[in-house]
Amino acid sequence: MLKIVYRICCGMDIHKSFVVACIASTNEQGVTTYKSKRFSTFTGDLRRCADWLSENNCKDVCMESTGKYWIPVYNILEPTCNIVLAHPKYVKAIRGKKTDKRDAKWIADIFKHDLVSGSFIPPADIRQLRDLFRYRWKLTNFTTGEKNRAQNCLTVSNFKLDDVFSDVFGKAASAITAWILEHPTEKITDISAFRTKGMKATDERVLSAVDGEMCEEQAEKLRIIRSHMSSLQLCKLDLESLILSTAEKYLPQLNLVMTAPGIQSFAAIGIISEIGVDMSVFPTSKHLCSWAGLTPQNNESAGKKKTTRISRAGAYIKPLLVQCALCAIRAKQFPEVRNRYLALKKRRGNKKAIIAIARMLLTAIYNMLKKNEPYNPELYRKADRPPAHREVSVDEAIFILQRQGYLVTAPSTT
Repeated sequence: MLKIVYRICCGMDIHKSFVVACIASTNEQGVTTYKSKRFSTFTGDLRRCADWLSENNCKDVCMESTGKYWIPVYNILEPTCNIVLAHPKYVKAIRGKKTDKRDAKWIADIFKHDLVSGSFIPPADIRQLRDLFRYRWKLTNFTTGEKNRAQNCLTVSNFKLDDVFSDVFGKAASAITAWILEHPTEKITDISAFRTKGMKATDERVLSAVDGEMCEEQAEKLRIIRSHMSSLQLCKLDLESLILSTAEKYLPQLNLVMTAPGIQSFAAIGIISEIGVDMSVFPTSKHLCSWAGLTPQNNESAGKKKTTRISRAGAYIKPLLVQCALCAIRAKQFPEVRNRYLALKKRRGNKKAIIAIARMLLTAIYNMLKKNEPYNPELYRKADRPPAHREVSVDEAIFILQRQGYLVTAPSTT
């Protein structure tokens, strides 16, 4: 018989416009009674839901994460209840026997036995920082999309700036693009006015690349794209200022994280916004790495191991850590990271090696925040050395080679 952990608990089935709540009360004899009630998702009705839970002496609530619809409910119940937010796959009822009331009752039933794995929900201030940083990531994606569309405009108009410039949106290439938009019917005959100090392409090659014809429609489209890119850049600067002011209270933790290889200021803010600063919510670093989607899956049946690919979790923190890992393996001041990467790359390939380095960084960050200590490269350099039982003297090495059938001769002195 399963042990009842929560004598009085509530299961909630959340929808866009309404919430169905079911309170499960278990007495000393193990008999459970249920009370169900439906509330709208307007703030006033959610407050009445919180009062109804208090009247029934219910402090433990379990709900499934359905898009963004759980957030208003969580905001109202957070001050008075202990909330467990569960992934839908852990609380989904059997198909064919699903109604809103049954779903709420099923969630309450499995929650009272503590069979639901709760998701990690950071504190309110960390959630706000996370929301701001994710929006910055979105603005970066929008800018990248606009750059691709601008490049398409140049390509269909027979301008091959991407073949002669490493950055089509650099100083020289941007100046050429602006001149083309101002004089769409004229040809560029002199490149000297556009040359910059680091420009490597010859005048003849650049003239060949700008020998195109841009119609009025493509020119107007490119003007709109460039205007949008400028406004996106201004929005991003304003947002970054807000992010810096919001993250100022976590300056000690940010300074700790920035001591790790390949992590700069905004990367550190992004990591803190995703995992928070309190590492006690994760039992071990392995739990954190699994939550971030940096560990292989366990998928075994009948003694056969199926896929071991990493999961799709960590949609925001995983790409960020991969970028940090790519910077870390190029940094000369952290040879232990590069050596670890090269050793893994030989056996498992580039992609798996980068994921392993990303996990190595996250493990280091976990221990740094938990112990309040900066990054210590000596811990990893010791790991690169062979263990003590594998160290042999010259005589022992010669003896091992002779046992393997090798003929060992002394080196010539001449």
